[in-house]
Amino acid sequence: MSSQIDHLLEETRRFAPSAEFAAQAVATADLYEQAAADREGFWAAQARALHWHTPFTEVLDWSNPPFARWFGDGELNVAYNCLDRHVEAGNGDRVALLWEGEPGDSRAVTYAELTEEVKRVANVLIGLGVAAGDRVAIYLPMIPEAVAAMLACARIGAVHSVVFGGFSADSLRSRIDDAGAKVVITADGGHRKGKVSALKPAVDLALGDRGGLGPQQTVEHVLVVRRGGNEVDWTPGRDLWWHDVVPAASAEHEAAAFPAEQPLFILYTSGTTGSPKGILHTSGGYLTQCTFTHRNVFDLRPETDVFWCTADIGWVTGHSYVVYGPLANGATQVLYEGTPDTPHPGRWWEIVQKYGVTILYTAPTAIRSFMKIGRKIPRRFDLSSLRLLGSVGEPINPEAWMWYRRIIGGKTTPIVDTWWQTETGAIMVSALPGVTETKPGSAQVPLPGISVDVVDEDGTHVGNGNGGLLVITEPWPSMLRGIWGDPERFVATYWEKFQRLGYYFAGDGARLDRDGDVWFLGRVDDVMNVSGHRLSTTEIESALVGNEAVAEAAVVGASDETTGQAVVAFVIVKESYLAEHSPEGLAGSLRLWVGEQIGPIARPRDVYIVGELPKTRSGKIMRRLLRDVAEGRDIGDTTTLADAAVMNVISAQVR
Repeated sequence: MSSQIDHLLEETRRFAPSAEFAAQAVATADLYEQAAADREGFWAAQARALHWHTPFTEVLDWSNPPFARWFGDGELNVAYNCLDRHVEAGNGDRVALLWEGEPGDSRAVTYAELTEEVKRVANVLIGLGVAAGDRVAIYLPMIPEAVAAMLACARIGAVHSVVFGGFSADSLRSRIDDAGAKVVITADGGHRKGKVSALKPAVDLALGDRGGLGPQQTVEHVLVVRRGGNEVDWTPGRDLWWHDVVPAASAEHEAAAFPAEQPLFILYTSGTTGSPKGILHTSGGYLTQCTFTHRNVFDLRPETDVFWCTADIGWVTGHSYVVYGPLANGATQVLYEGTPDTPHPGRWWEIVQKYGVTILYTAPTAIRSFMKIGRKIPRRFDLSSLRLLGSVGEPINPEAWMWYRRIIGGKTTPIVDTWWQTETGAIMVSALPGVTETKPGSAQVPLPGISVDVVDEDGTHVGNGNGGLLVITEPWPSMLRGIWGDPERFVATYWEKFQRLGYYFAGDGARLDRDGDVWFLGRVDDVMNVSGHRLSTTEIESALVGNEAVAEAAVVGASDETTGQAVVAFVIVKESYLAEHSPEGLAGSLRLWVGEQIGPIARPRDVYIVGELPKTRSGKIMRRLLRDVAEGRDIGDTTTLADAAVMNVISAQVR
């Protein structure tokens, strides 16, 4: 099958940075020239912005691809770079975390306070027998203790494995077993959607006999934060209350130096074989790229900005742009425990107004959910503090991009649409806000020091105006160092397809526009083959969201006797549209609309109007389940859905 992905949707709107923004921007165009002239020298210069206990002399060792070593003879401490050095520079009183609990309780934690807490937690972990290289599982809500737990592991050279607090006991058990965790750090519960979501009971289940596996063998202690106030069972000798042991621990702890390639964390992603993949990241290269990208992509001014990345720490975005990037840069940031619509649909905008948030980084899914509710909610709040907006997680539809700019950004705020993955560790493709003329829906250009290409099945460059497979052609500092315990799977999953060329294959489709800018087209698995044409779900979804009635859309290819595959669309209608129009006949109108916007070949065979879409807990649409519905099959595994009941509702609507 050809890897060429047909391009049908044309976007012509352009937004150059204002002269005022460009004149004061942190990142300037000469970064591209520096990186192009000497790529390794460029990354060495970025790394030297960190504190190295032992300075490195070697930048990149690529002698055993795909196993990279960055700054391999250098030594540093990640937590020292995120905490101590700011306190020693006289910034201990600067607020690190502006924490907002879902019920409305709040705390401001300074760099000095966070440093002291991390030192105490580090001493507690050492007292529990945790040493450098040991693994610690973290299963916590979005509370300051979660950040402290991650940094305490980094401080003593332990490897953390954060598991999203919405995952089940079985998911938690599989991750604890794979990592061989020695300690679990959890909470009694956390606040979510107006009630307490229990966490400690799931840990107890995970550590018990699951499905005949027998009791979990490696975990020796469970450290528990009291947050939800819910009743929990207790295992004396194993379980410890955070509030009993952490305040009692010494606040004296010297951060030791560790090699740049010291493992920092394992983060599990879903695997196609059913077993989760433990993506391994190390210290020096990862922190270098997180720090550089956070400062330059978000135009960060740590003395005055209030940064808010809305991701949970259970995902890589929370690792890189809630914990490591912002704290390494000495930023002040918002940390929010709850969901965007609790206790009311304007909760996020209330927080932006309360804290004077200047930089907001969120997902297209969230933006489209706000579009569904309408502009009247955000317009109740003062959002004038916002000076930069970011998007992450999946390609953003041009109309969602425009809504974000107009309604949240007041028609002037620059948007950086970022592409990266758990595996890449940090942002790879993005506009630089003071340099790039932005295009709604395009991530646009690889960052300085990053090399990507769009190629066909043979690895040949497709040329401007064409689509194909997105590859990374040169090693980068924050790249994954492997899959935990499975180097063969690491090679087979990411490198085998283009092993001859040494390219990393991301699994994403992309196209290059006539300027050579990158437009992401979603996972290659989601590309449809309609009458011999390879069509991107992303482009058809973008066309649907461009209709005044539609807030969100998901498109799948379903088997069709005539065309091979047919386009089937599931759409959510805006509340503002339904207030003034009947949905009757809308499905037919949307079929015609897509044909008019991008051509008859892309016209959906079926359009279903639905109330919700099946999404994972990180907000990604599970098109596999929609494909099951469209083809009349029994629905597959729904365990990773945020709300499993959604599929029952959709199935009933389709029938």
